[in-house]
Amino acid sequence: MVMWQKLSLGARLNVLVAFVMVLGLGINIARLLLEAAPRVTAEDQSVVRLARGFVDTLLSDLNDAADPEARLNQIVWGLRQLRHVSITRGLDLVPLRQPAATPGSAGERQAPMWFVTLIHPEQTTVDVPIVVNGRSLGSLVITSHPTDEIAEIWDGIVTQIEVGLAISAALLLITMTVVSRALQPIQSLADAMTGIEAGRYDTRVTPSGSPEIAAICRKLNHLASVLGTSVEDKRRLAERMVSLQDAERKDIARDLHDEFGPYLFALRAHATSLTQLAAAAAPDLDILRQHVGAVFDQVNALQQFNRRVLERLRPVGLAELGLADALAALTRLWRETHPGIAIVTSISSALGDRSEMVELTIYRFIQEALTNVFRHARATRVDIRIEPARVTDALEPEAIRVSIGDNGAGLPADHRKGFGMIGMRERVMALGGSMNVESSNHGVTVEAVLPRGVDTATSAVAADPSHPNVHSEARRDFFPTG
Repeated sequence: MVMWQKLSLGARLNVLVAFVMVLGLGINIARLLLEAAPRVTAEDQSVVRLARGFVDTLLSDLNDAADPEARLNQIVWGLRQLRHVSITRGLDLVPLRQPAATPGSAGERQAPMWFVTLIHPEQTTVDVPIVVNGRSLGSLVITSHPTDEIAEIWDGIVTQIEVGLAISAALLLITMTVVSRALQPIQSLADAMTGIEAGRYDTRVTPSGSPEIAAICRKLNHLASVLGTSVEDKRRLAERMVSLQDAERKDIARDLHDEFGPYLFALRAHATSLTQLAAAAAPDLDILRQHVGAVFDQVNALQQFNRRVLERLRPVGLAELGLADALAALTRLWRETHPGIAIVTSISSALGDRSEMVELTIYRFIQEALTNVFRHARATRVDIRIEPARVTDALEPEAIRVSIGDNGAGLPADHRKGFGMIGMRERVMALGGSMNVESSNHGVTVEAVLPRGVDTATSAVAADPSHPNVHSEARRDFFPTG
């Protein structure tokens, strides 16, 4: 049963056809074997009756013979050439032929002993008295020889087996050819489904084969077309949503930086001046200094909070310093808070130009991956690689591969994707990329392949005078590096 389940549809059909042919041939041979014994018996009795009648006719002519004895010898000599029976004079000391010793006719196969034993033939012997003009000349002994009939039956069975096997082989070969050609489109359908599963929605199948299979091919082509359109619409919608989210975050970050930031900076400056004045005044101004110090601490806390909000809304320094420096600042922050974990970053120099949207997606992807590592992985090492994507052995200059791997405990068996992982996948898919997560006992590797195409929407935003890039100097003053 297990072996049958492993066979392909074509192999199953061929095995069934071969089984039916062999079964039919076997049933026919079994029928011949079952009919062999009655056939031999009937043939034996018929031959004996015919021989008896023929002998009676010949003996009736002896009364008119001049020399009955000589005529009788001639008759007996001529009757020796008969098949299936032997006719001898009762006076002759000629031994009767035994079944196994009787040769078949020319070109006739000798039946094996097991076949003769299966039929179990019996010799029939009939004595025909010879009386000529009232004088007895002895008798003629008619003895049947069923081995001749058995040999004929065996020869017919063997011939039928040979012809049946030849016909069955020819029919099986024809069936295999027809089935193979009929099922050939199924392999094309399977290959097309594999391509569609891999995201190649432009895959098409040439309708061929039977009308039913051709209809399935056409339906699959229509399904691939509709699915490709739906996925492309979904990708564009996701890209639009991500663009709107990033644009909204830019606006909020600009407002926080341009509106909220200067007021905090002014409060900090005034608090510093008040502290200096209080220090130069009389000692009885300690209460004033305490209140000024409290204001100073609150301003510092607000500045830190504002900085964290801005970092979540828009990575500080990504547009001004570039992806490498922004990632260096990100990893430096993680190293400071988790000194026991080594972070190794490798950025290829062959990446080429990248759109702002792609760089932001790479940054967010790595940021979320590092957050998951430090929260759940219990790892001691994290490897970050950014390089051109490889297709087999060739580089694909239009794509970038980003991978983050750790040496932690891996994902649990009942792991369910959180919002962070779902957000990472949506960001990647919004740019037309792909994301893959591999987990083992030796850690987790999160990988994304992104196109590096220029994002016209974000380029237009970046060219806006109100874009945060124009305030880069103020931002560096407000958030001193180091």
